[in-house]
Amino acid sequence: MAIQDRCVALEPGTELVTPRSSRPFRVTEISPDRLRIRFDDSGEERVLRREQFGILADRLEEHRLAVAELPHGVEPYATILTPLADYGVEDDDIVYFSDPEMGGGSPYLISPAEARTHPERLYDDAILLADLLESLDAGDPERLETDSLTDLYVLLSDVQHEADRLRQTARESLLARLSSDQELHGRFGTIRRTTRERRQPKDDEAVFDALDERSIPREWVLGVDRDRLDVVLAVTDLDEDEVYDIEEQDCVQKIHVEEEAKYSRLQDLADRLEEIEGADAEELRDDILELEARLNEALSA
Repeated sequence: MAIQDRCVALEPGTELVTPRSSRPFRVTEISPDRLRIRFDDSGEERVLRREQFGILADRLEEHRLAVAELPHGVEPYATILTPLADYGVEDDDIVYFSDPEMGGGSPYLISPAEARTHPERLYDDAILLADLLESLDAGDPERLETDSLTDLYVLLSDVQHEADRLRQTARESLLARLSSDQELHGRFGTIRRTTRERRQPKDDEAVFDALDERSIPREWVLGVDRDRLDVVLAVTDLDEDEVYDIEEQDCVQKIHVEEEAKYSRLQDLADRLEEIEGADAEELRDDILELEARLNEALSA
């Protein structure tokens, strides 16, 4: 029953990953004699039976199993065993520990915060950003406390990053639907297909042949190659400031994101919503449902 108990204790939304093929999956059903799992990358479902766990556990008491040699069918079993106190991973092997204090540390569990898809992260970050904007005057950053301004910058950066990632994905799908000069209209705007040229020089010989055919001096197109110049700087005593005009520009760089803190804040917002009762609660829920609908429409557009 330790396996079932450990699966029940997993935080909702936790994702598991197979050790060798790195396929993400989740436990969808827990029964006394079996577990049912679903792979996130394909939707495939599998049943993991209790007696098979027993066979694997008996084998591990005698021999460690190399992750690189795990059969694909055994991988989910190994993943689910590793969080138990008697098992774990050591030197890329699945191993049994006679001392329970040494086991239970699994690298194949992904927290709910980290397991979210990119659209889910964008949705959550947008909610957090909306909540933050509700509580401060972002139009006058000079008056903001430093920690609030830092949070604002991080969330704006995260939303921009995930939105651009999703925008590129949406662009590929739209290009398949758009013919030349066609326009598509949505609730929030209109798009059309357009073409931009991105020029890349051919190889040197092709360029030189074309120039020679027209008696154009090669010197006209020869210039400084930055990559080659950097190599010269690295292997000679040439000073950088002799060949580069250097201008320093101060900027803000996001170096870390507290995903767990953001996820915790989202849970707090959800818990606060559950505590609100009466007409105010219904009105707030209606507002959130409307916001969700608008976000879904924007994402689908």
